[in-house]
Amino acid sequence: MSIEESSSAPEPVPVITPFRRVAVIGGGAWGSALAMVADRAGRETRLWIREAEAVAAIRAGGRNPFLPDHDMPAGISVTGDMGQALAGADLALLVIPSQFLRAMAAEVERHAAPGMPVVICSKGIERDTGLLMTQVIAEVMPGRPQAVLSGPSFAAEVAEGQPTAVTIASADVQPLEDDEDGPLDPESMGAALVASLAARVAVTLGTTSFRPYLSDDLTGVEVGGAVKNVLAIACGIAAGRGLGSNPRAAIITRGLAELKRLAQALGGRRETVTGLAGIGDLTLTCSSEQSRNFTFGLALGRGATPDEALAGKSAVVEGAVNAETVTALARRLGVEMPISEAVHAIIRGRLDIDAAMTALLTRPIRAESRALEPVVAIDHPASRASDLETTDA
Repeated sequence: MSIEESSSAPEPVPVITPFRRVAVIGGGAWGSALAMVADRAGRETRLWIREAEAVAAIRAGGRNPFLPDHDMPAGISVTGDMGQALAGADLALLVIPSQFLRAMAAEVERHAAPGMPVVICSKGIERDTGLLMTQVIAEVMPGRPQAVLSGPSFAAEVAEGQPTAVTIASADVQPLEDDEDGPLDPESMGAALVASLAARVAVTLGTTSFRPYLSDDLTGVEVGGAVKNVLAIACGIAAGRGLGSNPRAAIITRGLAELKRLAQALGGRRETVTGLAGIGDLTLTCSSEQSRNFTFGLALGRGATPDEALAGKSAVVEGAVNAETVTALARRLGVEMPISEAVHAIIRGRLDIDAAMTALLTRPIRAESRALEPVVAIDHPASRASDLETTDA
């Protein structure tokens, strides 16, 4: 029987209503690029920028100093007034450096309509509390629906309209694991995901050049975004030392193992880490001087102090703080993360780069298998008596 003769009806296509009015809170390079995405998707878009000089520059010449090579579309309303940015908004994207998210989220909460969802586009772990960004939002904006957007996405390339894929995760997929009859089958889980906030955000932002994927694993997505910044510094350090491709491949691969361990310890899924928000973002950030974290590490590898490496940067280098927050969280959970520990020790001035590399390379020889790694440990023939410190100086 031909396809035309088949009596089976096609599966109904779910209709998901996009959000019409999008407020982007944070007008750095990434926030500006996401505002451009929303505008291309046909959404009424407002961009809030803290710096008055940036607002003035856009209004006068159409370009944001934080993204100077790209014209801001005329359809995007730019403002420094938070209330104006959020007035009538159906959805807010929070594109704020991780260590400032708490304060800015409190300001957003004062102006946002009840029940308006927020999408966290910040990557990191809060320094004073050790909380993930979703946990910060849960404290500051209790009961407000939230999602996370992350993935391999340099702002300049997104602004240019280059093809980009990201992950959007939300936790409103109910039930997440089991129902009263046992584990959910893929069709049931798929139907739940289609009905999620992540799906609605995805259809709000999806364009011919910006492709979202869906997840219900906020923790896995968040951990990927925080840890990759630290590993990018490690790759930059290696490049600054004049090392080649072998060390970078080793850092990315073994760094991925660290990322998986931390995500799993926090309740995330290892499979999430092998996706866009994990290995995708990790590979991008560890492989290009477009990455602020990579260039920070590059300067360290060439002999600059952390203060010198940060001097003159208009954008926040998240990994410089994440090195501290990630390792602190890992220690508290008993998760071994030697590369992250080494980066933290270098930034704190507790260990020079050559000593850190030697300590990493001469750690006890272990099995690569996840099951065997914890139980196999053979003294390295070139090991030194001392190893990386695991306590703060």
